[in-house]
Amino acid sequence: MTVSLIVAASQNNVIGRDGDMPWRLSADLQRFKKLTMGHSIVMGRKTYESIGRLLPGRQTVIVTRQADYAVEGAVIAANVAEALQTPSTSGEIFVVGGGEIYAQAIDLADQIYLTRVQAMIEDGDAFFPALDQDKWDRIETREFPADEKNDYPTTFEIWRRLD
Repeated sequence: MTVSLIVAASQNNVIGRDGDMPWRLSADLQRFKKLTMGHSIVMGRKTYESIGRLLPGRQTVIVTRQADYAVEGAVIAANVAEALQTPSTSGEIFVVGGGEIYAQAIDLADQIYLTRVQAMIEDGDAFFPALDQDKWDRIETREFPADEKNDYPTTFEIWRRLD
């Protein structure tokens, strides 16, 4: 099973502010949907609650310490390691946030789909961990300009763990 992280992060690794993303990036949302459709996705409870619903076409695993937490149609896990043991028929499971979940999952991941937002976000309150360049190799980079549907220029990157 391949464990992939998928994230949009600013140049200073901000991924969220006040339970939401601090940008509007249509291209990133389209990429997220294309990559995760048909796969299992792992997210923290706060991320699930900020989305407010299960995402169609994906099996959702919610990580929470709340023993009595339940969401119809979702799998509940007590921690990231347990969440990553959830059976997936697709062969790939995506960790989709938030900051605490990424921090726990990064050492378990095989690859990272990173949308690097070309901006410094000063008032963020959720962060993606810094990538250790000795452990990861960037294998793909595609740049996209800002436009009417994308607040900032972005770079779509794919990183693979070095053996």
